[in-house]
Amino acid sequence: MTQRNDENAMEMRRVGEIMIPLGDYPHLPVWSSMLEAIKMMRVEIDFRGSKTLPRVLLLFDLDGSIAGTIRRRDLMRGLEPPILQGQSLQQRLKFFDIEVDPHLAELWPSRWVEGFREQVNRPVTDVMRSIKWTIDSDELVANAVYEMIQNDLIILPVVEERKVVGVIRTVDVFHELAELVL
Repeated sequence: MTQRNDENAMEMRRVGEIMIPLGDYPHLPVWSSMLEAIKMMRVEIDFRGSKTLPRVLLLFDLDGSIAGTIRRRDLMRGLEPPILQGQSLQQRLKFFDIEVDPHLAELWPSRWVEGFREQVNRPVTDVMRSIKWTIDSDELVANAVYEMIQNDLIILPVVEERKVVGVIRTVDVFHELAELVL
């Protein structure tokens, strides 16, 4: 953890100063499978001496433009059996509202795993989220706070001249705010 001196403690930094450069953040092409995304989600990010697993991957199209993101929960949703996909939560829960024969209970886990394995070859585009918000690298971190809270984001792509150059995560923003107030 880097400490800033008291003279700079009251100065809020710019998004570009605390972002993770694009080359250091996990990303995949849009033609990737959900299996490839799951594997990528298991690779640690080592940024400024801190290791963590990504919660979100960036997805790029053929020309290198950002096409979308995929979160862990998007992947989990994509692994659901086709019969449940697109159903409301209430409908999904009804699927499990049955009395289970204890003799058949042992068959369920293997059926679920088999179902998951059938789904992992689907393209990430089936469950990806489009990019609706970005932030310029010259913006103050306070603007990132606003965008992330207002739009319920855990990651925000950072742009320079309309090109994605990195990402800023809630953990990075929170760390910066903590440095300012402590």
